[in-house]
Amino acid sequence: MALNFMSFSLRRLLLPSVLGLSLLWGCTGGNSRSNSDPSVLRMLSWQAPTILNPHLSVGFKDWEASRITLEPLATYNSAGEMVPLLAAEVPSLENGGLAADGKSVTWKLKSDVKWSDGEPFTADDVVFTYEYLSNPQVGATSLGLYEAVDRVEALDETTVQVSFKQPNPAWSLPFVGASGVILPKHVFEDYNGANAREAAANLIPVGTGPYRVVEFKPGDVVVYEPNSHYREVETLSFQRIELKGGGDATSAARAVLQTGDADFADNLQVEPQVLAQLEAGGKGQSIASFGPLGERIEFNYTDPNRENANGDRSTLEFPHPFLTDKTVRQAFNLAIDREAIATQLYGKAGNPISNFLLAPPQYVSQNTSYEFNLEKAAQLLDEAGWKDSNGDGIRDKDGIEMQIVFQTSVTPVRQKTQEIVKQGLSSIGVEVELKSIDASIFFSGDPSNVDTAGRFVADLQMLTTGNSNPDPAIYMKTYTCGEISSPENNWSGQNFSRYCNPDYDTLWNQAQTELDPEKRQALFVQMNDLLIRDSVVMPIVHRADVVGVSLQLEGIDPTPWDRSTWNIAEWRKLEAID
Repeated sequence: MALNFMSFSLRRLLLPSVLGLSLLWGCTGGNSRSNSDPSVLRMLSWQAPTILNPHLSVGFKDWEASRITLEPLATYNSAGEMVPLLAAEVPSLENGGLAADGKSVTWKLKSDVKWSDGEPFTADDVVFTYEYLSNPQVGATSLGLYEAVDRVEALDETTVQVSFKQPNPAWSLPFVGASGVILPKHVFEDYNGANAREAAANLIPVGTGPYRVVEFKPGDVVVYEPNSHYREVETLSFQRIELKGGGDATSAARAVLQTGDADFADNLQVEPQVLAQLEAGGKGQSIASFGPLGERIEFNYTDPNRENANGDRSTLEFPHPFLTDKTVRQAFNLAIDREAIATQLYGKAGNPISNFLLAPPQYVSQNTSYEFNLEKAAQLLDEAGWKDSNGDGIRDKDGIEMQIVFQTSVTPVRQKTQEIVKQGLSSIGVEVELKSIDASIFFSGDPSNVDTAGRFVADLQMLTTGNSNPDPAIYMKTYTCGEISSPENNWSGQNFSRYCNPDYDTLWNQAQTELDPEKRQALFVQMNDLLIRDSVVMPIVHRADVVGVSLQLEGIDPTPWDRSTWNIAEWRKLEAID
């Protein structure tokens, strides 16, 4: 009975989304070819991209779409091995690329690279990218990757030297992976300041990657064609790539796995039983890869209900009335049923966790644990002085009711996670209002929108993050005082919670110059343990990155250290066989 009901519900839910998808692909650019055409790749990103400059975005959805056309100097494959892209080789002590004192790295660049507009790619573009990102007026979200850099110099047209302020074991962070893509100087040099978001190339980028953007409707569709100046253009398989945004994760999964209307869909946050039913359609398969991604709930250490003189909420001027209390946070942490969330909503694509730092293995703490204990949670709130003094079922103290707004993006899994969390918190006397925000807004870098994760105008929020590099330095920098998201940095800081602890900062600073690998690993473990011990953040699920892939599509090589499209030049689509 339950299965039949679910099937009926799915058909009713998905029909409008799939119909809209079919209509779009029948009309976009006048293209009416069926999905059997091997020269056309149809992709779904239900969390629709809104900007194609990842340095101005906080969302993986924008990075995914950008990586089809923009490239870094190098990236990491699924084995954690560095792969040169715009670089001619991987720097090492043996080839002279790495300085023995850890204070510089020298990159040799490929000499046959051109931008998609035909202009040559040179070391000056790398230097400019650093100047652009380090300009505080730009408000780059990737700035943290470059704060250890002292200067970037072009030694000649194909040689770049990156010098650090002090010995730096994390030399591979700048210009590597999805957050390290290079921008063309000749396109962006007039937008290197407060006008950075006005650049037309934020929407129609000029890149060195295999495909170029020919059409982009933010929040809707991106159309790509081969970059005729790509260094291996003759090897490309597709004459056209259509990336459709919008809809929801379930309809995206259905289009790839069951109906065959699409070839690829990323970020399939779909319950395991639903995914299995859709896979039975025989058109595609889901691929789950565990990497550094952790679904977490963040506390707001500032008051989202009080405005400063400029009308801004969630500012350091007004601390949160109860979430700054460690005992209260610990009580909330005990009220989260991680096992139920992982088992019911993620299946094989998620495991309950207690750690913030999840990869690589040598950095994962063995010192933490999680517990679901409503009785102990209620006792802690009693001890903190939060009791129901007026009999309305909600705890209060000094005239303040324990009422919270819990926000996240719109996905079936996240809304059901919210319900489980709400049930636990409500049972210990916390009134919870659930808020769901469209992903294109929630993960937007728009500093003027109060519904973004960066503004965090709520009490709790849930999202997934992880280190985009095997070196976790920048990821762990998230909770340093200097990363606090605020009006002063145009809400571009990555510390959305606005937590600040000098002890944490001290550990992080020590890790930035520690060249002994084992000692450095121990410092990151200590940082993680501090966050967990004090319930600074609530890790929920170690989440696999799940993508849907057509049985006709070959060459997909998911890596936890870049976006799925990192090697799209190698993707191939087979002829359909009836």
